[in-house]
Amino acid sequence: MKAFKAYDIRGVYGTDFDKEAVYRMGFFLPRLFGAHLIAVGCDARLSSPEISQTLLQGITDSGADADFYDLSTTPFMYWVTARQGYETSVMITASHNPKNHNGLKISAKNAVPVGYDTGLNKLEHWVENETPVPVANKGKVNDCSNKLKKEYLEFQRQYLGDLSGLKMVVDCSNGMANLFVKQLLPDSVIYLADTIDGTFPCHEPNPLEPANIVALQQKVRETHADIGVIYDGDADRVMFVDENGNFVSPDLMIGLLATRLLKGNAGAKVLQDIRTSKAVAELIAELGGEPCIWRVGRAYAAKKLRDIDGLFGGELAGHYYFRDFYYSDSGIMASLLILSIIAEEHRNGKSFSQVMAGIARYKNSGEINFTIDKKAEAMEVVKNHFCNAEQPTRFLDFDGYRVEYQHWWFNIRPSNTEPYLRLILEADTDELLAQKTDEIKRLLAPFICK
Repeated sequence: MKAFKAYDIRGVYGTDFDKEAVYRMGFFLPRLFGAHLIAVGCDARLSSPEISQTLLQGITDSGADADFYDLSTTPFMYWVTARQGYETSVMITASHNPKNHNGLKISAKNAVPVGYDTGLNKLEHWVENETPVPVANKGKVNDCSNKLKKEYLEFQRQYLGDLSGLKMVVDCSNGMANLFVKQLLPDSVIYLADTIDGTFPCHEPNPLEPANIVALQQKVRETHADIGVIYDGDADRVMFVDENGNFVSPDLMIGLLATRLLKGNAGAKVLQDIRTSKAVAELIAELGGEPCIWRVGRAYAAKKLRDIDGLFGGELAGHYYFRDFYYSDSGIMASLLILSIIAEEHRNGKSFSQVMAGIARYKNSGEINFTIDKKAEAMEVVKNHFCNAEQPTRFLDFDGYRVEYQHWWFNIRPSNTEPYLRLILEADTDELLAQKTDEIKRLLAPFICK
């Protein structure tokens, strides 16, 4: 089924998956981990009520019970899952995707992510090949819509430092961050898209798309704010712009978090994805931590952080994972920590851009996307071209290829969620970066779909 992806179930509702498929997912879901009680939450997309009720019907027709938390952020559902000891939970959301999309993020006990290799493949097989037969003794749905949200706010508040003197603009993307941020941040914050609206009238809820942060950038400049913050649709990701309205690459924020979280935690492991700037690993090592590189995506990152008992980690896509958050990601928790760090630096006379200039040591291309069908062939051509010409100083092949040399490196990998081949490069100088970028583009040109 087209909606089953590497990390979750996601696609255009009514096209990639439909009501009947959702019912089957609900019916067979308890079987996946032997759950008798499943936690369910949802975002505010227009299709979420129908999906929620259909999923709950499937769960209860199988004989299992469901606790329905209704409108939630995805990180809230992770927290609920682990804190309350659920064997299985579901968040109904398409995260940062457009409004006509929806999906299901499934977690196992302790909020361990369920990806295609760890359970979604089985669920897909059952949905496509078995016929649900409702049991006589159906389960029940418990209304938990008003439960645990106050406790969740108290949990988040412990990561909020002194924000006095810091002028902030916060864009909630008309998404689920609106459930909590106004109860955590000072009254002086200037908000954008601060109503929950599943049609996303202000902009699409994907902060990685430049068009979606224009309003935030303009408001930061217009109000002479010190920092801008933007969450995605389900609040599992967060990104930032500096006082000049310039977008700050999310991987660099791993280094910023390290300046706070590694204090008193010498030797702690910090996870980063394979696309992360080399500057981040260097800074982590200088601060006494141990940088660890792994694959892109929550299904891999959250599990890896747990496996290595890492202190925290992050991704270029704006996900930040914390041991204290059951090894899961939380956009709001990350933002509270980062705002606290920047507020302290601001009181010491340093602007956000000045702080980040001390972390960003190299010239970076940002992620470049190519529409290519023969992704594996294209990657091999690029890898062989450089590795045959010069022995790399480091070579990683667990998520595409990361090939490092003394003065530059690149990562080329197929997207797990979109029809792209993704490329990112970093170099000591602008000139070297431009040279190597052009060289790789020439190698990829014959593969690009016309």
